[in-house]
Amino acid sequence: MTTTTTGTAQAEQVPRAGKASEAKASLGARVAARAGGGAMRVFLVLVGLFWLMPTIGLLLSSLRGAEDIAATGWWKVFTAPSELTFDNYQRLLDNSTITDSLFSTVLITVPSTFLVVVIGSLAGYAFAWMEFPGRDWWFLLVVGLLVVPVQVALIPVSELFGTIGIFETTFGVIMFHTAFGLPFAIFLLRNFFAEIPRELLEAARLDGAGEIRLFTRVVMPLGGPAIASLGIFQFLWVWNDMLVALIFADSESPPITVALQQQVRQFGNNIDVLAPGAFVSMVIPLAVFFAFQRQFVSGVMAGAVK
Repeated sequence: MTTTTTGTAQAEQVPRAGKASEAKASLGARVAARAGGGAMRVFLVLVGLFWLMPTIGLLLSSLRGAEDIAATGWWKVFTAPSELTFDNYQRLLDNSTITDSLFSTVLITVPSTFLVVVIGSLAGYAFAWMEFPGRDWWFLLVVGLLVVPVQVALIPVSELFGTIGIFETTFGVIMFHTAFGLPFAIFLLRNFFAEIPRELLEAARLDGAGEIRLFTRVVMPLGGPAIASLGIFQFLWVWNDMLVALIFADSESPPITVALQQQVRQFGNNIDVLAPGAFVSMVIPLAVFFAFQRQFVSGVMAGAVK
């Protein structure tokens, strides 16, 4: 009888201990949830503001006169908003060097991005789903090209471009960016295309689809997020590049990065032109990124869950 009573008491204590631990766990979870919902959000907002501070400073500086910029910092506009003016942007539009350089940058960036996306998509599909001799070895060679730094190829490529007559031309810059963008493009898209279910491709082949139709009607739509991510990466890299443009671009029609660098070298005190020029050169790739951010996030998440 005593044993039965003791066993019953112990059985009652176990649920009570479990309930107590659950209450403690739920209390800790509630505290963590409140901390994550409140303090964490405040922390992330502060980090975001700190990260955006240089951009905000550049924007406000581009809206101030040269005298105001030389006298005080950009934060002065919060106490003297009358300093803000759009005259700097008017002078920027009147500066033919900057406007021509923006056109040259677009002329370089758009073809470089388009060629990398198209050729990388075709090669990625071939490496993922087509059988040909030495496919794996060729893909390893492409992966090996990822580790080749741009600086190593500057001198030999300069000699090659000089021999064939495309040195200091827009076409030469496009070819350089395309060549160095393809290894990453092929690596990224091949891995993404390889995750497409084989049954889906086999069903399309049974319906009479050839390789071209299979690529355009099945693979390309499914690979849209990865292709958008690649396009964003390539566009940002080419748009913000200065090293390759400084060496291979035409000195009479340089891209915006080289044009701004030349303005600093020639006219060190024309901050009223440099600030809006730098902000405009930064806004365009940001606009491209935000325009395709949904596809970019989809591509990143798709690569994470597959």
